[in-house]
Amino acid sequence: MDAEEQAGRGPEGERPAGAGGFTAEELQERLARFAAAREWGQYHTPKNLAAALSVEASELLEIFQWLTPEQAGAVMDDPDSAFRVRDEVADVLAYTLQLCEVLGIDALEALAAKIDRNERRFPAGPYPLDR
Repeated sequence: MDAEEQAGRGPEGERPAGAGGFTAEELQERLARFAAAREWGQYHTPKNLAAALSVEASELLEIFQWLTPEQAGAVMDDPDSAFRVRDEVADVLAYTLQLCEVLGIDALEALAAKIDRNERRFPAGPYPLDR
């Protein structure tokens, strides 16, 4: 183990997964560095990123496709299934953050604004499913 890894950082100076709370901006910067080092930026157009996001969301859905509600609720109990779910969720989040970076969207601000709109559209109260 080298000095960076001993200090709790990966070989490129990043914190290892699960260490501390990353901000969306930090993750976007890390993804941008990863893509730039591989010269992938030319492919990261809004259309391509949206398509990749759709593919990854479909791969997440595929895990649950034929499961009963009970099986789907227990998917994280199996280590192999849990790994697959976490991996696909990470891919969905990565492409979402990359798309936001390319389009200049503050992902957390956009989410907060959407929650605000939904709270106004759907005020708390009894709904047919609550009865």
